[in-house]
Amino acid sequence: MKEKKNVPFEPAVDYTDDYPRFTREMKDTHTILIPNMLPWHFKIISFILGGRGYKVELLLNDSRAVIDEGLKHVHNDTCYPALCVIGQYIDALKSGKYDLNRTAVMISQSGGGCRASNYLPLIRKALKAEFPQVPVLSLNFSGLEKDSGLEMDLSLILKLGMGIFYGDVLMSLYNQCKPYEKRVGESDQAREECFAEIEALFAGKAYKAYAKNVKKMLDRFSRIERTSEKKVKVGIVGEIYVKYSPIGNNRLEEFLLAEGSEPVVPALMDFVLYCIVNNINDSKLYGRNKKAGFAYSLVYKYLLHIQRKIIKLFKKEGSFEPPHDFEHLRGYADKVIHQGVKMGEGWLIPAEMAALADSGTENIVCAQPFGCLPNHIVGKGAVRAVKELFPNVNVVPIDYDPSATKVNQENRIKLMLATARENLQK
Repeated sequence: MKEKKNVPFEPAVDYTDDYPRFTREMKDTHTILIPNMLPWHFKIISFILGGRGYKVELLLNDSRAVIDEGLKHVHNDTCYPALCVIGQYIDALKSGKYDLNRTAVMISQSGGGCRASNYLPLIRKALKAEFPQVPVLSLNFSGLEKDSGLEMDLSLILKLGMGIFYGDVLMSLYNQCKPYEKRVGESDQAREECFAEIEALFAGKAYKAYAKNVKKMLDRFSRIERTSEKKVKVGIVGEIYVKYSPIGNNRLEEFLLAEGSEPVVPALMDFVLYCIVNNINDSKLYGRNKKAGFAYSLVYKYLLHIQRKIIKLFKKEGSFEPPHDFEHLRGYADKVIHQGVKMGEGWLIPAEMAALADSGTENIVCAQPFGCLPNHIVGKGAVRAVKELFPNVNVVPIDYDPSATKVNQENRIKLMLATARENLQK
């Protein structure tokens, strides 16, 4: 028999990219749509990108049509946040408000082991069915998408970092004032004034004076007259999308406010620092890229320094609860789960639950997409360990899914609030 020669394998499928790319020339012509994933922070990010010459619009469409479009274009086994994001894009593109030949969409990516790292191909496949001309951009710092046309440099990264800090401060101050305001709507007015101030900051270089800017926000919200009434505090932890997005969590914060309680939402910067620490741990635990680990450790120290300065400003002002020190969070993580557990939100979820309980917020909603295995392990699975540290903590895991009813979710939270009010009266 004639001996066969080793022939290189040639795949039958052509893997040549066939999707539109966002080029630098499109910066002047295209409107970039971003999902309502983090309402406070993404609004500030739109200011920052707008200052760089990009035309950015934060999507606010949140009807049931968004979920239905997601179900049409994404397999229902895909995580709920992907379904919400894609549904919001497609619902907006179908609205007739946009020139489809001059519109792009953008998504942020953390680059972890979660499916969020694979959102780009999901979005592109969904858009290809009806809007093949719409490019997709990725906002990430982990090299997932190297040629998206978004001009990333040190100046932009610094602005985004400061924008996250300002978003965290504004979100915290609003939630601490809104339930107690004597004049209805004053907290909303203060929020809009601060947003306008932040937009002006990023138009120049004044955004760098973070101590002065945080003092201004503290001063503005401290002028709101508040009652001394004691109300139930409810912490919100969980998967990052359903934790912050009003679409993903059925307007959880608004519901808690309507029920007469105070929502306590951990800072987004904690998630950023969590991602940075995971890269540092990779180099320590697994020997991965020591140089990158060193660079990440410098970034971590810089951001932690700013966070601690902001905490001092809160304490000096005296009337508002300051953010948690991230090293304090890490200390709680070590009591519950190893910091090598980093899939999904990993050790951050039990760390936030413990820190909330320690600071007096003993009622906690753990918001998770149904079927998100990593977050069910570190969320539901860690509740018992947290309760051993804080016996009075009351954690209610709530699954969010297109088939889950809002009534059922809210009834479970109402039961938690009823128990919490009884305990508060005692």
